[in-house]
Amino acid sequence: MAKSDLEKDEMCGYVKDADGNLIPDYEGTIKVFDNGDLVSGQVVKIDRDEVLVDVGYKSEGVIPASELSIQRDVNPSRVVCLGEEICALVLQKEDKEGRLILSKKRAEYEQAWSKLEKIGKEGGIVEGKAVEVVKGGLIVNIGLRGFLPASLVDIRRVKDLRQYLNKKLKCKIIEMDRNRNNVVLSRRAVLDDERKHEREKILSQIKIGQTVTGQVSSIVDFGAFVDLGGIDGLVHISELSWDHINHPSEVLKVGQDVEVKVLDIDMNRGRVSLGLKQTQKDPWMQKLENYEVGQSVCGKISKLVSFGAFVSILDEIEGLVHISELSDQDIEVPDQVVEIGQEIEARIISIDTEKRRVNLSLRKEGTSKDKEKSDSEKDDSKGAPV
Repeated sequence: MAKSDLEKDEMCGYVKDADGNLIPDYEGTIKVFDNGDLVSGQVVKIDRDEVLVDVGYKSEGVIPASELSIQRDVNPSRVVCLGEEICALVLQKEDKEGRLILSKKRAEYEQAWSKLEKIGKEGGIVEGKAVEVVKGGLIVNIGLRGFLPASLVDIRRVKDLRQYLNKKLKCKIIEMDRNRNNVVLSRRAVLDDERKHEREKILSQIKIGQTVTGQVSSIVDFGAFVDLGGIDGLVHISELSWDHINHPSEVLKVGQDVEVKVLDIDMNRGRVSLGLKQTQKDPWMQKLENYEVGQSVCGKISKLVSFGAFVSILDEIEGLVHISELSDQDIEVPDQVVEIGQEIEARIISIDTEKRRVNLSLRKEGTSKDKEKSDSEKDDSKGAPV
């Protein structure tokens, strides 16, 4: 190596003073920072209001407690530890006291944005701790303050958001606006995805007419939702009881285990219609279980209409005598042969369990229209090819 090169190596890290003597170049070893730079260093002191970090500057960098975390009023000792290597952003090269002011939370913010933008575009999932309850939702620490609206915390509305504080939540990013420092999250979207497979599995297993068990998950004015183990089915208010009710809460309560019947399945919309009353004995049918077609019953005419007369035959059960079944003769209006309050003896010609109707006849046995129709069908069938 040439002599001049050796002289250069020996002078590296030194400067000449006014007298020409070589002295260590202390200022040359000091790093130079600009506002907005990301720096790394070691935590050397933790106070109540600030944290000191050695970043190779002429003095330690200062991180005010307010710049440590997105969580407000946090204890610095719960955010960093002595000797820990951290990353910080330069807020101010020199304050009034000549100190280097740093921010840990803003460094994390800058680092988080690029990562979150990529996750958001790919429809991925982020995980963070719920650190604060605010108006309308939760603040989730995902490297910055992510807002999780109350309506998107769970599949069903949550009344008390405090139960999620300090818990890690998996969410999807549904909105990002860097200019407004705004990131909106949805935990519900993650839960929906997780339950989608389970819903499809349940929908493929249950059949219309099947009786299944579940738990009442919520009650609304028009019915009750029942959790079938991954999918909610609706029991409409009309399917809750054989008797008239004003509100579903008269029959069910949230958390109650119930046995219901599957009435309909909409595979495209993933909806299941359920019935509660179908799993119980129909009082109407119970009252008629000792009656059959062809049997005579006594009753009182309760109402006359243009198409016939209603007859009260049992407690809360009425039968209809169609105008064609009121007489063996053709009549134009029911009051030609019967009147309200008149007691009569009629014959049961049909019992429609689905429509809950009893059809009666005052005609002589064997001459009712259903009989005539049956005889006509028999006549028409004569001579038909076998």
